[in-house]
Amino acid sequence: MLASVTRRSWSWRCSWISPLEVLVEIRKTELSSQENMASSSSAADMVCTRQGRDRQRYEGCYRLVSGCIPYMLKEDDVDNSCSLKDDHVLDKLQVLMISTPKRRDLIFPKGGWEDDESVEEAACREAFEEAGVKGIINGAPLGEWIFKSKSKQSSCGQEGACKGFMFALQVTELLESWPEQITHGRRWVPVREVDGLCRYDWMREALDKLKEQLLFGSNFSAPPSPELPDSSSLCMVVSPAVPQGAVALC
Repeated sequence: MLASVTRRSWSWRCSWISPLEVLVEIRKTELSSQENMASSSSAADMVCTRQGRDRQRYEGCYRLVSGCIPYMLKEDDVDNSCSLKDDHVLDKLQVLMISTPKRRDLIFPKGGWEDDESVEEAACREAFEEAGVKGIINGAPLGEWIFKSKSKQSSCGQEGACKGFMFALQVTELLESWPEQITHGRRWVPVREVDGLCRYDWMREALDKLKEQLLFGSNFSAPPSPELPDSSSLCMVVSPAVPQGAVALC
């Protein structure tokens, strides 16, 4: 008799517990599904880096490359009333440099210019993919340089020859994650220290052109620190405007 009562009691408890357990499992499944959807959405928002050279532009024997020097003013020193024509702005100016795999030196973001984008768009894309920044690019290039890719530095002839175009990019958005962050770290460097970190002459020349462009070449106001605006575009291109008496850079 006692065994019969126990069985009935166990059956009665299960008749109430089982539906609760089912509801809990359903809720867990819903939450897991929502997390997976959020993760998928985040992954979709992160544009994958381009691979291969199927769309690569060439000019004769040169592979065409586009890049930029991302810059901003130190946050604690920002003064929007300050004009970039003031010499002391160089004390506030910082440049973003990136690291590369198997190398200790720092470089500026750059990469292949492809046939479905403008040279400015290519520079902005590389800044996004390699450094995780977006911003306003100046349509007046800092210049163009001939150099060899790092894998062909010791080769003879034109093998690995590149023609690179560099631009100034005023950073407005600093991303927490970006497509190539596993292979490219980033570092803000005071502009007066950058010269000593440049491995190649063309990098120092581009940096000098950036300083000239900011101080003399355009009627810029002091760039603010990044504020992470809600924007899906990689950049906004500012048409080059060289006022009378300004230094011509290209």
